[in-house]
Amino acid sequence: MAGAGAGSSPREKRSTAARLKAALSSSPGGEESEAGAELRALLERVLCPAPGGVAGEAVSEALAWCRCLLAGGEPWEGFVQAVRAYDPATLCGLVWTANFVAYRCRTCGISPCMSLCAECFHQGEHAGHDYNMFRSQAGGACDCGDGNVMREAGFCKRHRIKSSSEVPSVPKDLLIMSELVLPQFIFCLIQYLREGYNEPVLDLPSEKDLQKVLQILEPHISFLEDLTKMGGAMRSVLTQVLTNQQFYKDLSSGGGENACAKKSHEKYLVALKGSGLTFPEDKVVCGVQEQAAGASTSALQGCAGATPASGQGDSSDEEDQDGSQGVGKRKRVKLSSTTKDQSIMDVLKHKCFLEELLFWTIKYEFPQKMVTFLLNMLPDQDYKIAFTKTFVQHYAFIMKTLKKSHESDTMSNRIVHISVQLFSNEELARQVTEECQLLDIMVTVLLYMMESCLIKSELQDEENSLHVVVNCGEALLKNNTYWPLVSDFINILSHQSVAKKFLEDHRLLVMWMNFVSFFQGMNLNKRELNEHVEFESQTYYAAFAAELEACAQPMWGLLSHCKVRETQEYTRNVVRYCLEALQDWFDAINFVDEPTPNQVTFHLPLHRYYAMFLSKAIKCQEIDLDSLLPDQEMLMKLMVHPLQIQASLSEIHSNMWVRNGLQIKGQAMTYVQSHFCNSMIDPDIYLLQVCASRLDPDYFISSVFERFKVVDLLTMASQHQNTVLDAEHERSMLEGALTFLVILLSLRLHLGMTDDEILRAEMVAQLCMNDRTHSSLLDLIPENPNPKSGIIPGSLSFESMLSAVADFKAPVFEPGGSMQQGMYTPKAEVWDQEFDPVMVILRTVYRRDVQSAMDRYTAFLKQSGKFHGNPWPPYKKRTPLHPSYKGLLRLLHCKTLHIVLFTLLYKILMDHQNLSEHVLCMVLYLIELGLENSSEQESDEEDSVGGQERCHDSWFPGNNLVSNMRHFINYVRVRVPETAPEVKREPPASTSSDGFTGSQNSGTAQVFSLVAERRKKFQEIINRNTSEASQAVRPKTSMKWSAPGATPQLTTAILEIKESILSLLIKLHHKLSGKQNSYYPPWLDDMETLIPQENPKYFHGDGMTAVERILLKAALQSRLNKRIIEEICRKVTPPVPPKKISPAEKKTLDKEERRQKARERQQKLLAEFASRQKSFMETAMDVESPDADVAMEITPSEQHVSEAIYDCVICGQSGPSTEDRPAGLVVLLQASSVLGQCRNSTEPKKLPTSEKEQIYTLDTCAAVYEARLATLQRFFKDSSCLQSVSIGWEGGVYVQTCGHTLHIDCHKSYMESLRNDQVLQGFSVDKGEFTCPLCRQFANSVLPCYPGNNVERSLWQSHNNKSMQDLVKEVEELQEQLGTFPSETNLSKEMESVMKDIKSTTQKKYTDYSKTPGSPDNDFLFMYSVARTNLELELVHRGGNLCLGGASTAGKRSCLHQLIHVLAMHMRLYSIDSAYNPWKKLTQLIEDKNLQMCSEEQPEVPVLYRDVLSLLLIQILTMPQPLHKEHFTCIIKVLFTLLYIQALVALSIKCSTEDRTTWMNSGALKKNIANAKTSREVLLSHVISELSKGKVYEQEETEGLSMDSNSAWCPHSIETYLQQFCLPFLRITSLLQHHLFGGELPSCQEDEEFTVLATCLGLLPSSFQSAHQFSSASCLDWPVPAFDIMSQWCSELVAFANKHPAHVKILFLQESKWDLPRLLQLPENYNTIFQYYHRKSCSVCTKVPKDPAVCLVCGTFVCLKGLCCKQQSYCECVLHSQNCGAGTGIFLLINASVIIIIRGHRFCLWGSVYLDAHGEEDRDLRRGKPLYICMERYKVLEQQWISHTFDHINKRWGPHYNGL
Repeated sequence: MAGAGAGSSPREKRSTAARLKAALSSSPGGEESEAGAELRALLERVLCPAPGGVAGEAVSEALAWCRCLLAGGEPWEGFVQAVRAYDPATLCGLVWTANFVAYRCRTCGISPCMSLCAECFHQGEHAGHDYNMFRSQAGGACDCGDGNVMREAGFCKRHRIKSSSEVPSVPKDLLIMSELVLPQFIFCLIQYLREGYNEPVLDLPSEKDLQKVLQILEPHISFLEDLTKMGGAMRSVLTQVLTNQQFYKDLSSGGGENACAKKSHEKYLVALKGSGLTFPEDKVVCGVQEQAAGASTSALQGCAGATPASGQGDSSDEEDQDGSQGVGKRKRVKLSSTTKDQSIMDVLKHKCFLEELLFWTIKYEFPQKMVTFLLNMLPDQDYKIAFTKTFVQHYAFIMKTLKKSHESDTMSNRIVHISVQLFSNEELARQVTEECQLLDIMVTVLLYMMESCLIKSELQDEENSLHVVVNCGEALLKNNTYWPLVSDFINILSHQSVAKKFLEDHRLLVMWMNFVSFFQGMNLNKRELNEHVEFESQTYYAAFAAELEACAQPMWGLLSHCKVRETQEYTRNVVRYCLEALQDWFDAINFVDEPTPNQVTFHLPLHRYYAMFLSKAIKCQEIDLDSLLPDQEMLMKLMVHPLQIQASLSEIHSNMWVRNGLQIKGQAMTYVQSHFCNSMIDPDIYLLQVCASRLDPDYFISSVFERFKVVDLLTMASQHQNTVLDAEHERSMLEGALTFLVILLSLRLHLGMTDDEILRAEMVAQLCMNDRTHSSLLDLIPENPNPKSGIIPGSLSFESMLSAVADFKAPVFEPGGSMQQGMYTPKAEVWDQEFDPVMVILRTVYRRDVQSAMDRYTAFLKQSGKFHGNPWPPYKKRTPLHPSYKGLLRLLHCKTLHIVLFTLLYKILMDHQNLSEHVLCMVLYLIELGLENSSEQESDEEDSVGGQERCHDSWFPGNNLVSNMRHFINYVRVRVPETAPEVKREPPASTSSDGFTGSQNSGTAQVFSLVAERRKKFQEIINRNTSEASQAVRPKTSMKWSAPGATPQLTTAILEIKESILSLLIKLHHKLSGKQNSYYPPWLDDMETLIPQENPKYFHGDGMTAVERILLKAALQSRLNKRIIEEICRKVTPPVPPKKISPAEKKTLDKEERRQKARERQQKLLAEFASRQKSFMETAMDVESPDADVAMEITPSEQHVSEAIYDCVICGQSGPSTEDRPAGLVVLLQASSVLGQCRNSTEPKKLPTSEKEQIYTLDTCAAVYEARLATLQRFFKDSSCLQSVSIGWEGGVYVQTCGHTLHIDCHKSYMESLRNDQVLQGFSVDKGEFTCPLCRQFANSVLPCYPGNNVERSLWQSHNNKSMQDLVKEVEELQEQLGTFPSETNLSKEMESVMKDIKSTTQKKYTDYSKTPGSPDNDFLFMYSVARTNLELELVHRGGNLCLGGASTAGKRSCLHQLIHVLAMHMRLYSIDSAYNPWKKLTQLIEDKNLQMCSEEQPEVPVLYRDVLSLLLIQILTMPQPLHKEHFTCIIKVLFTLLYIQALVALSIKCSTEDRTTWMNSGALKKNIANAKTSREVLLSHVISELSKGKVYEQEETEGLSMDSNSAWCPHSIETYLQQFCLPFLRITSLLQHHLFGGELPSCQEDEEFTVLATCLGLLPSSFQSAHQFSSASCLDWPVPAFDIMSQWCSELVAFANKHPAHVKILFLQESKWDLPRLLQLPENYNTIFQYYHRKSCSVCTKVPKDPAVCLVCGTFVCLKGLCCKQQSYCECVLHSQNCGAGTGIFLLINASVIIIIRGHRFCLWGSVYLDAHGEEDRDLRRGKPLYICMERYKVLEQQWISHTFDHINKRWGPHYNGL
């Protein structure tokens, strides 16, 4: 870069800046002065984009200059502080991008788009509000402080309104430099943008180039962002710069001498032109002027390839991209080409920086940085207005860019990110609507956008159709590209003032209806009749989404402003233009009167607009319905397509569209699905109801049956031909037609129900289908789909309604481990009175839900004892009709319907084919509806003779159902195939003699009557409407119905019927009950029944109940009916025609009986089977509840068999386990670190939720034991160390079994078969995993059962009176015998292999503690530690003590006995050098003391430092098995002496010097008394005096170890201390004894646990009475003189203390009392965890992880699936699970609130322990409701962790491939 100022040092820059600032602030003319000129020149030089040059350096240099100049030579930070002081902004305005976590509070929001950043939310007061947390989809900005969008009560503390008076005004000179520097800076930015943009060649936007330019500009934009963050003062300077037209003119018009500027201006014009935009100024240099004139009328450039009339070449926009659909097929439609539209679409004029900046932002497809900058400026009011106007001015351009964009998703999000901030504000929206014609622009832009993808409609008349529809396969619809524009439109329509303008403007309404008509009839389906479609198009979802978003949501928005009488005018406008559009549509598709068969479209938005505005007008605005309805002909046309949809739904469910693939079912489901139903099926049905209420009822009914194609079925003849329907579809289509009529006549959603009643009905319907969670119910209740209309579910009425109709079932656990959510279930009275099958049928997406509702209803009736059979759907009373719709009831009282009902009743009675119970049910329902809604109580006299004249079609005399019910029909003439049985019969002799029927033509076959009637009616109506319409226009479509050349010829036959509806009903009752004359009129016994009132007896029941209910209602309505019913019952005619029971019939009857019997037998068998299964479950599968006591197993002590017998669950044989064919227990081996998690505090650790809280693992059991072993290894001989402790606190192997046994050879073949089984199992067979063949419990090894008799176990009770000395000798001798490895038998092989399995279960680091790797001491240590781990864990499972006693919790499921055999066999292979055998040290006095001390090598571990339990296990496992009870007791007695002395030493170290001296002296006095060696005081005094010889007590005072010294020790506290010290030993030993020798564990109180266990172990004589003051010392039984052996033990310690005095005390186990293992304690509210962890950065890579997780055992923060923390292909969670839990990890996923379990190579989703207020999980935090800890669930999780039952209880496991 040229020029002196370019590379100057910071100091020079500062002085230059200061000088210029001083000059400019003093001189009055600011700009004009020479200082101003110098500044300008300097800036031009510094900022001008350098040609060539290293861009990066230049940019940073330029920014350094700008900072310097702005600050006027001051340090930059100081300047920032100074400007911030003048920040008057009361708005937060924080801008965020996608995936940011924000909050929305519905209680505080005025606009539904309101959102708050976390900080403002937590500082506001929203407790108890209806709020949720959400992850931003498109980005947003915080509205805190903006009173237009939210209520002030919700503002946070920082943004409560500050009055502007408090903020001092800005001193002029502070920002003077900014005002001069910034215009140049922004111009520089724009120049960069102009320079960098090259028109894409051939429509391949060079995205790389754009990205490059943006990268260079990153620092510039960041600099601007920093400026916006300086607060209000700086923002207002920026606003002024951005909107000042003068600056823009001066700098960018391209005039002047600066060549650089000129060039960039030309590029700008080229870019404008390339975008198909004109620059409306005549004096433009580049000769663009001539196009303005020609362009206005030419078609818009967006229409593919249409070149404008003028000579401008059109290089831009998409050349019809998919050539496959040639232009011919897409008939383009021009919009009315007014100049105004043209100006909206094509003209842009930029007058200020802001406008051009937005232009480039759009050109570059909304780079995130730019968007954020533009939004960050919004808190400035002036800017907000200017920016909104600019945005609107560019709206058309945005649409064009969006359509061309390859990244339309990202771009859509960014557009909405901006527009939602602008248009949510009503004041602003109104202003822009008035000043910038916002509505015009939006509607026009939407129209233009959709125009680019129109195709010719194929509905109805394919050739001549003039209608065009959108093509749902185009990207524009498929990818939802239109949504940003539609969502803006919906957003502005939510403002009343804007919507009113829209509804008043006739031109806009016409345009909008034009837009809606593009969607009318889209996605047409044609039924495939021959082949299955090759390719199932999935465009249907795009079509449904488009109708919902582009048509329905704006409609709901408009409807929400037509709520009161004053808005009548608006409704009339919409209805008027809607009808006009519909009329145009009918004309365009050339519609006459018949829809084309086998076509259906689900999309009729115009019909739905019309219906919804009608409904609103009647419901809220008191408009007279007839004033809004068109003439009859139009009504007949209107009903055709909605009716076609209803018939097609029925066809689809009858599988008639199966060749169209699955997608057609998808459409049928979507149409009724909860998000769509109230914009689709509900308006359709309402429109049909309106048409039905105004059209001739006979016409309507016959249309329905014709449309459902079942007219031919409605004949009295037993056979018929259906020309349009296959026989297999007839039944379901007939059901469909009747069901549709029932829905049509009984649904009141738009006909008079209040909103509350609707909500209640919807809720009841959903709850009847299934119990629902709160959120799914919210989702299933069709809410107003326009979220901005203010009706938000979750408002108070929803909650109160829910509590009125449903009971809450709290979340519970099924014993199988599956976790239930909190559910709502209908209250009993709802089932009783409100269950409405009609509503259920209307709202079910899947047919099975209707059945589910009926099953639940049946169950309720059984349970409450109201009805025990199979009930029919109950009849429910309806809300009264709104007076405007009374005409609907005429359908129930029209002859056509009555003929249909009569025919169907007759056919059902005569058992014609294709009729189902469902048909009868619906027929009865319709009759009952008719009786309930009979218009007037008809007169009770006999029908006058005049009635017969009216009877033109010989069926029924009148229209009233009540009187028609009793009308007898004698003969009917039918058309039947010649083969039909009816033809054979001779017609009766006299036909017309009968009173009721007229002449011979009594029953013209009614197939014809139905269709012909309808034709006649249609003709009448048409002629009445249009006299001039000549008949010729009507095509003879009726030909379709008389199929020529139908195979069998039809002939006429006359049937004798002689029935009325009443008589048919009574006979049906007989038929249903299966008994003759089962019906007896109830009023004959009890006149009460005729008083019109609800009789609960008839509420619930089956068909018979329904018939009784109907007859009762008929009798109530007229005395005549009552009389006729009584007459019929008196006659009790046998059913007609009289049937002789033919042999065939008899056969069927017998069949029925036989079937019935078979069924009963089956029931019995099933019941028996179930009870057996239950008892099996109880014995075998107690797995699910790890802590239930199973005492039902026979404990070994009661077995008196000589040899154990095992059942093999594979081959089913029983027998003993032998050397050759060993049996084994199915076991699961798993490494466990649960024990290592015990801590010595009773308070569980909390999960850290702030930086201050930390968790240290130093106090865990594992850490303490590890440190102790390390210390021992420093000072003592390694082999001796490894026998003085136990390992396995971490990574110990736990063995558990389900208790089932199998032969080991059977197991091998079982594994083989699993290996060959290709089915994907949840476990890996190669790792030896399998499931128990009987109970399916997970397992991975088999533990051989040691052959042998159990006699040994029962012998030990006989006490031998060998002396202690003899026993000690025997034990020693037994240990000396070396265990020889038994000969190579199958058993020994298996024992070896299981030992290998056990070793390989855990990791090497958990088995190798020796200093010399691979030393046998390691194995020795590992083996006895396995026994220790299993005993300790069992103790933990029992709650840490043995107070409960009883058999082992595992009962039959304990495998310790077998395990000990296996371990012992291996341990005996290692000989312990007799010199080092600890047994000798415990039981013999060693003569030569000096020998030990001099030896050079490290000494052995002093006996007093050894862990007594480890010694116990070593002694027992090195003895030959099975062990004799007396030897066991002997070992315990010896070890207890050691333990007791250890306790005394520990006590003496704990207490203070004074205490020691006192005790030493008082004890010494009693040394000579008789029981000295079992007197605590004497022993203690001896210990102290022995240890005082060395330096054991020296370090005392300094160490501060004597914390307890100030608390005095009384004898009682000493005793307690000693007992607590010894208890762990007694507990484990008792458990061991229980497993080795059987016998119950006694239960006891906690305070007597010591004595009870001591007695049980034989340390105390059983005669012992615990009455007097008990001393634990009385359990001692010394094998050698007590004081001598004590001195010997102490001397070892003294010798060590003299060398290393510092370590003496540490090595004493200070804490023998461990608390039970616990998981971390979690906070009550999930938000606490979420807020801390979701932004926390990972300690490895310091980034914020995408999926953070936290370990619930130790609180470590890990990245789930994070590649940054991967080590040797192991991701962090898997790695952590190995280090923390030896392969078991429990992680809480922060962003999902769920817990995952990792177990070895598998993982599973466990579920969540955080539930919302309604007991529901919120996986992935989708709903964002506040979540609270569910302690019961957390307890279960902890229980499963401690009891190691994750594998058994959780069923869904999958491999994680180390990728978690």
